[in-house]
Amino acid sequence: MPHRRLSSALLSAAVLASSPAFADCGEGSAPGRVLGRLDNDVWGGTHQDQGYTAGANLAWSSPTGDLAEDDCLPAPARLAGRALPWLVGEGRTGNVTIAVTQAIYTPMDRDRTDVILEDRPYAGITTFAFAINVRDGDRLATTQLRLGLVGPSARGEEIQGAIHGLFGRNTFAGWDNQLRDEPVIQLGHERVWRRTFASDDGGRYWEGSLHAGGVAGNLATYANFGGEIRFGRDLPDDMVSSPFRLAGDGLAPRLQPLSEGDGWRWHVFASLDNRLVAHDITLDGSTWKDSHSVDRRRYVADLTLGIVFARGPWRFAATHTRRTREFAGQAEAPVFGTFSLSRTW
Repeated sequence: MPHRRLSSALLSAAVLASSPAFADCGEGSAPGRVLGRLDNDVWGGTHQDQGYTAGANLAWSSPTGDLAEDDCLPAPARLAGRALPWLVGEGRTGNVTIAVTQAIYTPMDRDRTDVILEDRPYAGITTFAFAINVRDGDRLATTQLRLGLVGPSARGEEIQGAIHGLFGRNTFAGWDNQLRDEPVIQLGHERVWRRTFASDDGGRYWEGSLHAGGVAGNLATYANFGGEIRFGRDLPDDMVSSPFRLAGDGLAPRLQPLSEGDGWRWHVFASLDNRLVAHDITLDGSTWKDSHSVDRRRYVADLTLGIVFARGPWRFAATHTRRTREFAGQAEAPVFGTFSLSRTW
């Protein structure tokens, strides 16, 4: 089965297999959401075509409910809520998210066919993620498991070639040197603490949050910390707007029903994420095979600025991310943008 059809089938099967009768959901519960997102360094505004050059994310979140008992939630979430009380803690209200992600990494020189020793390896990655998100007031805890594949079978070369061909751009010539096929696994956990600075009868309009966590696995291993500030009209109760966090993109559980009146809702945000990196397969190369690698930097940070518009059940977001250099000798600091569209269900 072609890779793209396989990814869609995996997501559909996971959602259908884990979804009970959603008609049992209470009218006051916050609904789930379906989201599609595209990432590309062309949208960064600096005409780059290197590093994390393109990506796509298709995600689904369940309604918010009791993680141990609520029939609104998928069976795996209820099972985890009962078997792993340390995971859900005292606050058992939450949701689950499922996502299929594609990511493409390339060096800067698109014309060279040899291994470019001073630049990062070519890599295509496809992953499937399952996460449990727990809310306790202004606190959020997310635990996520990612499984996937890096290498030619992830079809990074074919997908990038199709996109470049569609827009009449030259293709990259060095994909024969990409990282070989390797299964990847990553377990992550992150906590968020929110504080509301200003609110009125129309809801919150100024808030900030801090976060800390980390991931471990052969895909990546790092500890992270940072914060996010949001300002706007009728801020949503989803805690995190940045798309590059474990419970980001507005998919986190909401304790307050989503406002879906006739008017527009909007907010802007700024997010800073600092990472202390112990491993990154896209820079360190294959785990069990000899491969091209570069001298990875131990500290990397992302500054993400974004704007979100929502009307009724629909949500549109655009972001701009600037990342510090990821390895010694990297010619330019990465810059990329994202666009996402989602709808509650």
